[in-house]
Amino acid sequence: MKRLPIDDDVTGHEIDPDVRQELLSLPKGLAEEVSRNLVMVARLIDEDPEQAYAYARIALRLASRVAAVREAAGFAAYATQKYSEALAEFRAAKRMTGSVELWPVMADCERGLGRPERALAMAGEPEVQKLDKAGQVEMRLVAAGARRDMGQLDAAIVTLQSPELASASVQPWTARLRYAYADALLANGREDEAREWFAKTIESDKDGSTDASDRLAELDGVEFVDAMSDEDREALSDEDRRVQDADDSGVAEYYDEDDDEYEASEAREIDDEDDEDELMARAEADADVDVTDEIPVEDEVEDEDEVAIADEIGREFEDKGRDKA
Repeated sequence: MKRLPIDDDVTGHEIDPDVRQELLSLPKGLAEEVSRNLVMVARLIDEDPEQAYAYARIALRLASRVAAVREAAGFAAYATQKYSEALAEFRAAKRMTGSVELWPVMADCERGLGRPERALAMAGEPEVQKLDKAGQVEMRLVAAGARRDMGQLDAAIVTLQSPELASASVQPWTARLRYAYADALLANGREDEAREWFAKTIESDKDGSTDASDRLAELDGVEFVDAMSDEDREALSDEDRRVQDADDSGVAEYYDEDDDEYEASEAREIDDEDDEDELMARAEADADVDVTDEIPVEDEVEDEDEVAIADEIGREFEDKGRDKA
């Protein structure tokens, strides 16, 4: 059997203690190898589900009689949309353990296989009553999805209306439930209500597991523009590329007619700590006026004569500036 490389930091002890307990039925060396492959499945299933699936298949060939391995193989297949295979593995795990906790994901596999009516039938089975609160909410989400698959938007909305949705208490499932409700409302043309529930989703989605903020922004007319790729940048002309680089860096550019090219212009804001000499030097450069006498700031003027002199210099400066313009 071909093995896949295991990350150096993986020992196999990272897996859930209950799973390790199940693996005690295997010879020690085999148990360690299976556990390390299961760790790789968990590590990769979100970022690289295909690779996670490959590790799951190895674990399955090594220990197909272990329920935890069948379950892991089912989730890896589910993540790669191999719904028929995932359903078979989940059914095997359920037979081995007698647990109903996989019932919602099994129903969702039926949806993936294009059989929403079977998913709805499963939502009405006695197994649902044996689920914990999280499992029951998950089953409600699957049932609502099945209704939408069948074009029954009103029924999907009603299915999601539940005490868990109305509760002000934030639970692990709250964000997903509110998001599904907002999405169903939007699909049914109820935009104002959808906006309200996307906003409520954001309040409960502390870890950003949904894209509710983006959906709400879209409803409010905000457009998101992707950053320019390297390929797009290469396609630009030299002048356009310089302008784009300046935009990205925050440095302004101006066109120098004498040199027939763009040049960088480093502009910065003047704050209270800039000295008066710098202010006057910039004013002189802009107006082409020699300003040699220091213009005192307002709080340093002590008598009326000094105020009059300052006003006269100021008027002369403004007049010459307008003449130049």
